[in-house]
Amino acid sequence: MIATIAELEEQLSKPSKRLIEDISKIEGDIMILGLGGKMGPTLAKLAKRAIDASGSTKKVIGASRFSNQNLFQELTDFGIECIKVDLLDDEALMKLPKVKNVIYMAGNKFGTSGNEHFTWAMNAYLPGRVSEKYKESKIVVFSTGNIYPFMPIKSGGATEEVKPSPIGEYAQSCLGRERVFEHFSVKNGTEMLLYRLNYALDLRYGVLLEVAKAVIEQKPINLSMGFANVIWQGDANEYAIRSLLHCESPARKLNVTGPETISIQWLAEEFGKLLKIETIFENKPAETALLNNSSGAYSLFGKPTTSLQDMIKWTANWVKIGGEQLGKPTHFQERKGDF
Repeated sequence: MIATIAELEEQLSKPSKRLIEDISKIEGDIMILGLGGKMGPTLAKLAKRAIDASGSTKKVIGASRFSNQNLFQELTDFGIECIKVDLLDDEALMKLPKVKNVIYMAGNKFGTSGNEHFTWAMNAYLPGRVSEKYKESKIVVFSTGNIYPFMPIKSGGATEEVKPSPIGEYAQSCLGRERVFEHFSVKNGTEMLLYRLNYALDLRYGVLLEVAKAVIEQKPINLSMGFANVIWQGDANEYAIRSLLHCESPARKLNVTGPETISIQWLAEEFGKLLKIETIFENKPAETALLNNSSGAYSLFGKPTTSLQDMIKWTANWVKIGGEQLGKPTHFQERKGDF
């Protein structure tokens, strides 16, 4: 079981043999834009550990506002070159160092309602400026499965061939992000990969934590979004780094999630068994849900190494011992696109 933040960080940032092999094939330094979010810090650590294990001397560089000074110092001490910058400050953006590889993680989701203009600036304007700054780099662009329509439960989820149909301004702005990057990929010949992710998690946030927390607090679990996909953050970060070897022009599209279509009712009942608490439900599952088909990613990278059963056991123990939570809900139950 994972019982401390140190143990969690170790598990999230431990590189696999296949990542170490692939990172040795990546030429040049790696820049992570928007490093300070939920996934960025462990992605940077994962990349750094893989580079060290491969015997390479390439650098991992991270750019973010770094409002958390402790995070800045922690990552610096880990050997990551951290740069404090507001990416919307065009002059500061253009002064960032040139690199051969960029992982773009900047964006805005929560707080979109009532502040739509900022979400569009972050998600659809900034990509154009980044595309011009790093036109000669390979760019992996973090996107989301929210750009797809809700899919029938038995469909197997949306493949990359499904036409986007985003619901709400957040999802629309994410499609805007993709389209702007796509434009500059074609215009400048920049090799890119659009990384459509849902839902990543570690023990401090994610779909599993939200369901387990509702169970232990004996709150009704909303079943209207009755099914979901999840993937362990460590696996998702590994795929993102390895995706630098699969960028193309025009931009390649890649869905990233776990292999299971998970019933939220079943998930809650599993937590109920582990926590010895009776589950409470409200509403009935709709016939559709936000579901992603990641078979294309598995053909490139293999399936995720962290099993759903392990994630469930770890999460149940985490809420039982009162482990730290980030307080950043996924809102996976949202069916109207209001974030």
